Amino acid sequence: MPAPTPAPSTPAPHGGSRPGGRSARVRAAVHRAVRELVADEAREPLTIPVVAARAGVHATTVYRRWGSVGELLADVTTSRFAGEFVVPDTGSLRGDLERYASDLAKDLGDPDTLALVRATIGAGGEQGAAACRGERQQQLEAILDRERARGGQPPSPGHTTDAVVAPLYYRAVFTDLPLTPEWTRTLVSHLLPE
Repeated sequence: MPAPTPAPSTPAPHGGSRPGGRSARVRAAVHRAVRELVADEAREPLTIPVVAARAGVHATTVYRRWGSVGELLADVTTSRFAGEFVVPDTGSLRGDLERYASDLAKDLGDPDTLALVRATIGAGGEQGAAACRGERQQQLEAILDRERARGGQPPSPGHTTDAVVAPLYYRAVFTDLPLTPEWTRTLVSHLLPE
C-alpha cells in the first residue's frame, strides 16, 4: 500500500508560527518564558538556550523560528501590544489624545511591560523599536484620521508623535520619573494650546 501523500504546506504567518496545534503551544510557551525571564530582576542573561530551557523546548526550535534574541523579543513585544489598547473616542481631539497618552502611560508604567520594552529596544535594534511603536503609531494615526473625518485639522502624525509619544517612551524607558496623569496632560496641552 502506498504511503499517504502529505498535505500541501501552508506558509506560516509572521514569526514562523502556524495557528493552533503544537506550533501555537510552542510559541505560547516561548513567549511566556521570555516574559518571565525579562520580568525577573535577578535574571540570567537572556539567551536562546535559556529561553528554550524555561519554555521546555529544544533550543534549535527557537533558533529555527526566531533566529536571534532580538527577533524573539520583537515578536513577543508585537504580540503583547497587539489589540490590547482601545483607540479612545471622546468626541474631541484633545480628549482622545489625553486618554491615549494616559492609557499609554499606564501601560508603560506596568513593570513587566516596561521590562519587556527596555529589553526589546536594547536587544532588537530597529526591529525592536518598530515592535514597540508599531501598534501605538497605528492607534495614534487612527485618532488623527478620525479628527480629519470630523472636519478638524489635526497636527501631523510625526509632530504628534514627537510631542506625545516620544516623551512618554523616553521618560518610561530612560528615566525613573513618574508618568503621572498631570504630566501626560501637559504633553497634549503643549501640542494643542488652548
